[in-house]
Amino acid sequence: MSRYWNEYQKAIADDHYFYERSCIRQTFFPGSEAAFLKILREELGKDICDNPHQHTCTGIGYHSDVVPFETTMTVVARLFSLMKECGHKNYVPSCVTSFGVFTEVMAKWKENPALKEQARQYLWEACKREFEVPENVAHPSDIIYKFRFDLKPKMRFQLVNRFTGKPLRVVEHIGCHYAKIFPEQGVGNAEFPYVLAGMIEAWGGEVIDYPERRHCCGFGFRQYLVQENRGYSIANTKKKFESMEPYEPDFILTNCPGCSMFLDKWQYTIAEMEHKTFDQHGYGIPVLTYEELTGLLLGYDPWSLGLQLHQVQVERLLDKIGIAYNPREKYTGVDGKMLGMPSKPECLMV
Repeated sequence: MSRYWNEYQKAIADDHYFYERSCIRQTFFPGSEAAFLKILREELGKDICDNPHQHTCTGIGYHSDVVPFETTMTVVARLFSLMKECGHKNYVPSCVTSFGVFTEVMAKWKENPALKEQARQYLWEACKREFEVPENVAHPSDIIYKFRFDLKPKMRFQLVNRFTGKPLRVVEHIGCHYAKIFPEQGVGNAEFPYVLAGMIEAWGGEVIDYPERRHCCGFGFRQYLVQENRGYSIANTKKKFESMEPYEPDFILTNCPGCSMFLDKWQYTIAEMEHKTFDQHGYGIPVLTYEELTGLLLGYDPWSLGLQLHQVQVERLLDKIGIAYNPREKYTGVDGKMLGMPSKPECLMV
């Protein structure tokens, strides 16, 4: 069996990374990227370049048929030129949509070298820059997965319910663009994606299987970006919640910024529309990014991680794990001043 499982693994570079930030991750859950950089630099002692001159990969526009491929590959080429300036060859895109875009562009360049030369020409004409193709492209969740056992001894907490002594029950959700477009680029491929499940199991939790485990989160770009289609978007998400509800998960773990946002905020929307939550107590099911989860277990402050920005509040989960937090600091800024309390939802308890 181990021989067959080896076919579902991928090469993940050990060090010297170029980090490309996500436009939507910085908007939805801005603490996640800061946590990832801190984990790599301070906990793992890795070299990672965070260049201030980076920009969007065009992924949402490209997959919505707004941005043509020629423009996208030129934008990708400029990002690769920033990596070249840093002297690195291992590319780490924060967003799974970016991960899919870079993988697609590189695959097309390999199939048709003339396209790569065209990108070189476009990039030079646009901004007099040159690029090199990365030797390795890995998603940040790949890297946390790779070093999950290195991080474990540093962790102050485990995924164990301190009141019962039992493993926390966790639903993992893999972003579609991580393993479905190019299955061989994801740990476990599209058949047995293990990148998040491996973290959960290594850190003491129990992975919960359920019928719609691989169903889309509901984002789907065209489903959401066109306002008239948003009923289809929320219906997709509701289908997932209804499927996982009988298994009573303690939280949901994701590796895609769009999935994190929709699985979190659609719970509020459904509660307002239908007076329905998908847990037993009316609080909803907390949704964490893999960076947030790693940071929490390492002992990082929940509010520094940005967990107060979640629609489904996390205090009940923190209590189960035994993580201390100061309620008075939840809505204070970096200067210590109160930012203001948000309005309470009508149905979703906080």
